[in-house]
Amino acid sequence: MRKNEAESVGTLIRKFLRQEGLETPLNEKRLIDAWAVIMGTTIASMSKALYIKNQVLYVEVTSAPLRQQLMMGRQQLVTKLNQHVGAYVISNIVFR
Repeated sequence: MRKNEAESVGTLIRKFLRQEGLETPLNEKRLIDAWAVIMGTTIASMSKALYIKNQVLYVEVTSAPLRQQLMMGRQQLVTKLNQHVGAYVISNIVFR
């Protein structure tokens, strides 16, 4: 193999994950794990039941005022979470 045809290990792993249909579930898991990092421990402790269905992140929030505040910054959260993962994973967040 010539040097110019060599691919990095990261590129090969991404290709393999995409080919096997594992890229999306992996990115969804990474995004759910990123919730606590992006939101901080206080807000993360007040939210639970994180799951993704049809590119929508569902979050159960235990405080009504917090839910209202999060709803106002929903689009910014979508952007931050997607950027943290490095892929377009979610298009919306639903707070319950």
